[in-house]
Amino acid sequence: MEREIDMEEVSDGRFYGLRDMVRVDCGGCEGCSDCCRGMGSSIVLDPYDAYRLTTGLNLSFEQLLEEKIELNVVEGIILPNLKMAAPQEQCGFLNEAGRCEIHPFRPGMCRIFPLGRYYENESFQYFLQIHECKKEPKTKVKVQKWIDTPEAKKNEAFIIQWHYFLKQLSKRLEHTEEGSFQKSLSMYLLKNFYLKPYERDRDFYEQFQERFVEAKKL
Repeated sequence: MEREIDMEEVSDGRFYGLRDMVRVDCGGCEGCSDCCRGMGSSIVLDPYDAYRLTTGLNLSFEQLLEEKIELNVVEGIILPNLKMAAPQEQCGFLNEAGRCEIHPFRPGMCRIFPLGRYYENESFQYFLQIHECKKEPKTKVKVQKWIDTPEAKKNEAFIIQWHYFLKQLSKRLEHTEEGSFQKSLSMYLLKNFYLKPYERDRDFYEQFQERFVEAKKL
């Protein structure tokens, strides 16, 4: 979720939108997979990531939990993340050649790298993390093309909605000492937004909204 960072130290001082050009393209990362190693539990998956992984791999969320992803507490809420495999602490979807096996439906955090998201005023903008990718030379590419996500504006609206929903829940949890409540809340979110299968022949965002409205009521 959110990190406390000094934007002057980590970025080029600019914010980017989908139509802006940014210097991030490193020629398909040929021969480099540094960003797929040693990431710990930082690649947190949102419901759309889970939807794309389960449909792309034709696996259930439970099957992914057996080996490729894991659950960790993020700001008081249990959420899934990509699992780093020992002994090299590399992503479980990285093959022997150092290439991503799920590239067409990789998670959103992988898609935007080395960009990050700066959240403010119930929205967000992209920024370039200047120290994260060592691969050179880089060329300019339009942000929307780099992220390569279908229905990009819909996806951005979903990301904003999900981020601030979790942020609101985290703030509420700060004022409760009941561990059972925290656990039951997390289990509800996991069951409602991750474990419960999404219908393949229906729009994901439509299904998410139905579940989101139900969750807000509860």
